[in-house]
Amino acid sequence: MRFVGVIPTRYQSSRLPGKALIELAGRPLIEWVYRQAQLSTRLDALVVATDDERIRSAVEQFGGNALLTRDDHASGTDRVAEVASRIPGDVFINIQGDEPLIAPETIDSVCQPFLVEPELEVSTACVLIDDAEQISSPHVCKVVFDHQGRALYFSRSVIPHPRREGGRHFKHVGIYGYRRAFLLRLNQLVPSCLEKAEALEQLRFLENGIPIRVVRVEQDSIGVDTPEDVEVVRRLLENSAGVPGKSIQVEE
Repeated sequence: MRFVGVIPTRYQSSRLPGKALIELAGRPLIEWVYRQAQLSTRLDALVVATDDERIRSAVEQFGGNALLTRDDHASGTDRVAEVASRIPGDVFINIQGDEPLIAPETIDSVCQPFLVEPELEVSTACVLIDDAEQISSPHVCKVVFDHQGRALYFSRSVIPHPRREGGRHFKHVGIYGYRRAFLLRLNQLVPSCLEKAEALEQLRFLENGIPIRVVRVEQDSIGVDTPEDVEVVRRLLENSAGVPGKSIQVEE
C-alpha cells in the first residue's frame, strides 16, 4: 500500500497572509511542517500542494517536493483530491500546512487503520484534553467516538456536555487520511447542514454516512493562525534548538 503525504498550502490567509513563509527559528514555517512529515515511517512520498509560485520556490530551495495546483479550491481537502488525481497512491494523508509541531508518530497513527481495515475511507486523530479553556473554546474542535473508534460527532461546542462527572474530552487533531477512491468522488458530496452550522468540513462525511476512524494520539499540535500563535510556536522551536524531529512539548 502506497501512502502519500500531502501538505496543502495557499499563500492567502484571512488572518495571516503568507504564513507558510514566515520565518521560525531560522526556517520558513512550511519547512518545519515538511521536515516533521519526512520523519514518518509510513509515508512513501511527500509533496506540498500549493497555488503559489513563491511557496513552491521556497519548498524546492530546501530540497522538498512541490506541486502547483489550481487556485480555486474551496478547502485543503479539495487540493489533496487534485493531487490524488495526478499522482499514484492508495492513501493520501492530508497534513495541515500550518502545524510545524506535527508529530511524525501522529502521521503514522493515521495511516495504520488502512492496513487492517480494507473498507475504511477516512481516518483522523484526537488527543485527550483536560484544560478548561480548550474544552470551552469554539476555536478548538472536539470529537466523540464509539468503542470501535468511529466518530459520532465533531463540534466546536463542549461534547460531551459535563452535566455529571466522568466524561472525557478529546480535541480533534486536524490531520486526515483518505483512500484515493474517496477523494476522486469528493465533489459529489455537497456541503451539508451540519457542516454549514459548525463550519466543520468533516461533518459532511458523517451526514453522508461515511464512517471516520478516529485514532487517539499522545502529542498535541498547534495551528499557526494568528500573530500570537507565531510567537508561541517560535519560542517552542527556538527552545528545541531548531532541530526538526525533536520532541516538543506543546503548552496548554
